[in-house]
Amino acid sequence: MTLERQHIRRLVSLSFLSRTFIYLVAYWSSSTLSLFDASPNLVQISQWSKPFLRWDVFHFAHIAEHGYVYEHEWAFLPGLPLVMTLFKSPNMLLASSMLAIAYDSTIVLYRLTLHQCGSSNFAFLAAVLSLLSSSPATLRLAPCPEPFFTYLSYRGMLYCARSKWFFATICFSVASTFRSNGILLGGFIIWGLIVEPFLKTRTLPKHLSVYVKSIVYSAMNFAPFIYHQATGYIAFCSSSNITSPTHAPWCSRSLPLIYSYVQMTYWNNGLFRYWTLAQLPNFIIAAPPFIAIFAYSVHVLRRIAREGVSEPSLALIPHAIHACILCGTLLFTSHVQIVLRLAPSMPLLYWAAAWLVMDHPKAARWWVYWAIVWGQLSILLWSIFLPPA
Repeated sequence: MTLERQHIRRLVSLSFLSRTFIYLVAYWSSSTLSLFDASPNLVQISQWSKPFLRWDVFHFAHIAEHGYVYEHEWAFLPGLPLVMTLFKSPNMLLASSMLAIAYDSTIVLYRLTLHQCGSSNFAFLAAVLSLLSSSPATLRLAPCPEPFFTYLSYRGMLYCARSKWFFATICFSVASTFRSNGILLGGFIIWGLIVEPFLKTRTLPKHLSVYVKSIVYSAMNFAPFIYHQATGYIAFCSSSNITSPTHAPWCSRSLPLIYSYVQMTYWNNGLFRYWTLAQLPNFIIAAPPFIAIFAYSVHVLRRIAREGVSEPSLALIPHAIHACILCGTLLFTSHVQIVLRLAPSMPLLYWAAAWLVMDHPKAARWWVYWAIVWGQLSILLWSIFLPPA
């Protein structure tokens, strides 16, 4: 048996054990501890689904059963509700969660890391560390967008690494139906088709087909988000007089996007809006992923400055750019603790963790301690309906 197959078999076993442990902890805590919010007890669902119905899952389940009814629901993209509609209550949540198991991202991360970094041991280490998720409840337990989005992101990145641009676009486009930040994934297409060839040859691609592909594939990646905005506009602004008092205030804007309006109005997102003293604990909780991602990105850039542009370096640059843009957006304009849910969709996080283990063992111990302690604590907080989520 080859080393790669051995690694994959071990990762499958470890992933199964991880999911089982997370579910048992969540089921026990939700059954024995008092809920901060008793709303889940008012909903008729399967007993086995009790740990799932928390936070955003309420919104997704409502959209799946009734469609988009309220304005604030347009903050949630339709990917997960569409998955949920495949099943019927009271087993909808349990079935959706079971389906998410098929989208386990551990093996894809291993293969992506092996392709990008060329080391099976480094790939195995990164994949094992990914089991210590910063948000185990949303990634490996509940029916949330994260497992689908993470899997599709990794799969698309792997297709990009293999220059299979059409399949990468399909993965990124479907990922964009689960989370809005999926539109950033189109950058990997543009990087691979235009930027990387330019850095290698110092000349832009001469074939017009390259630019046509870039435009078409980018449009496909944006399409789900644009469609979501269009359905909101039709629902709230479709009559002829959009300045009417009965219309939502965002209808008369030059760029009438319901998503940005809802995020600002209902979730108070916006530049530095979250930077208050009351939110300091959330900044502290979110600090480890931010630090790891930014530190490894700086490490990649320093290596390029020291050694020059090479194939391994070129493979890591788009991941560093993508991670820094997304983290910067979360840090300055959003709820910073959301990074705990989104960081697992960036392989750079686990490459950073593996880098710490191999090159900075003291810092790695702190990372592993934090990942274990916070991971278990976050499951308990999720189970009893306490933030952050």
